[in-house]
Amino acid sequence: MRDILSDLGTELSDADPVRRAQIQMKRPLAKRFYDTVSVEPEEGGFAVRLDGRTVKTPGKNVLRLPTQAAAELVAEEWRAQAQEIDPATMPVTRLANTAIDAIAGQEDEVFADIVRFSGTDMLCYRADGPQELVARQSDRWDPVIDWVASVHGARFILAEGIIHQEQPEEAVSAYSEALRPFAGAIDLACLHVVTTLTGSALLALAFAHGRLGRDEVWSLAHLDEDWTDEHWGTDAEAQARREKRFEEMVAATALFASLRPAS
Repeated sequence: MRDILSDLGTELSDADPVRRAQIQMKRPLAKRFYDTVSVEPEEGGFAVRLDGRTVKTPGKNVLRLPTQAAAELVAEEWRAQAQEIDPATMPVTRLANTAIDAIAGQEDEVFADIVRFSGTDMLCYRADGPQELVARQSDRWDPVIDWVASVHGARFILAEGIIHQEQPEEAVSAYSEALRPFAGAIDLACLHVVTTLTGSALLALAFAHGRLGRDEVWSLAHLDEDWTDEHWGTDAEAQARREKRFEEMVAATALFASLRPAS
């Protein structure tokens, strides 16, 4: 069986989803070469199969997910392909490939990257005006700051403006402990995406612990942008970029949720 095409791999994982889509659009799409897509249990999890044959990642690893629900998310993307295979429409598959090929075995590095992000978290940097924006940030962001402090003992310092505020080592260490239950490769792949898309490791942690849902996280992450849009109007290009980023957010949060038992 032919291997999964390299354009589903990590080499096109540009941080900007719009740029990634542009890169992919320049590459010829492969023809769909399979009829049926299935999910089959096997040792170590659930494998996605095309016409009964196991799918391989770009790194030549088996595309195997730890839960049936996660494997089904990937399988649905393969089922949805028409005459050609379009990687731009397969964000869950790309994320799974990244976790399996690039993060597995390197979990400590990705974990540390998220923890470092908490030291410069967006929620800790507040506007010094206008007062309406200051109040909105306080009203909506403070509950997250208070939650991570009261529940996890991570007490971060708030600052005005963009001047760097060094965070206490104790706060970053407490954040690390709160993140520890999600140290697996796929969990980290998902939470790293949430962190980079939102600019907030604290929001990613609140999502991971079930404190906030996907849409609330997304709204909190775009509080400043929404305030600007309300007062100055919406920029069409910026809105298109935001919509593409939200597609990545949906994929990451759905894959993360699929690893957990159904409630």
